[in-house]
Amino acid sequence: MVVMSDAGSEEFDDDQGNLGEYDGERNEAGERHGVGESGCYPMEITYQGLYENGKRCGQGTYRFKNGARYVGEYDMNKRHGQGTFYYPDGARYEGSWVEDQRQGHGFYTYANGDTYEGEWLHHQRHGQGTYVYHDTGSKYVGTWAAGKMESAGEFIHLNHKYQGNFVSSNPSGPGKYVFDIGCEQHGEFTQVDQDEDDGEDDEPITATVLKWRPTSITSLSHMTPAKDQKKLPSPDPGKGQEEKEKGKEEEKPEVEATVTDGQAFAEEQTGGTKTPSTTEPNTDQQPGPEDKED
Repeated sequence: MVVMSDAGSEEFDDDQGNLGEYDGERNEAGERHGVGESGCYPMEITYQGLYENGKRCGQGTYRFKNGARYVGEYDMNKRHGQGTFYYPDGARYEGSWVEDQRQGHGFYTYANGDTYEGEWLHHQRHGQGTYVYHDTGSKYVGTWAAGKMESAGEFIHLNHKYQGNFVSSNPSGPGKYVFDIGCEQHGEFTQVDQDEDDGEDDEPITATVLKWRPTSITSLSHMTPAKDQKKLPSPDPGKGQEEKEKGKEEEKPEVEATVTDGQAFAEEQTGGTKTPSTTEPNTDQQPGPEDKED
């Protein structure tokens, strides 16, 4: 499965100057200070909100020509604090900003409907977070580093999940598949070189693919209720005690093991299980360099 890329989203620079017309409050020095509105016409890039000593500072709304819009907090002309950015491709980020970058906790809705909620650092998914795939409902819950699945995590699907370590968004090393019917398949993901013939060159192309190597299957036991036993009253205390003890023995539940069924199900499921891909298309469109904040 492929996660949406954040590449390009950091290429959104602000103009630190105060270009364009301004209508609003000023301080004694004549600087923009208080509530005001500025625009760069005829491009219609406007800012409405608070200023402090000539800088955007506090709550404000910035609109860009290409349709992008930011609603949130500013500090020294930079997006800083809590805010929501609406991207021109329909994506949206709601959360924490630090000096114009997504940083801290935030919720990102991608253009294709996928979502990510968790920690960010320098515009990238970094720390603990959950990525949900819109089309399938599958999700990854775990650790991220520089925008990729890294270290401990789990991939949760409709009727099973995978738990293990990840390296560059790929499962790596020991792990296990856990199935809803109550069985677990343990094993290890390894990288295997595989030759591919493209039909044109004499020499085959070598590609590295992931290979799941199962080692064991464990199964949970299912308890079967004991048959109802009809107890008859006894006038003899001694005899009643014997029947009581006998009844306890008969009430012991039977245990049914499902190792065979679980193993068959695990082998069938893992044969078609998809693993996350390292390929990330650059689909996170961002406002271009011509859209500078004033």
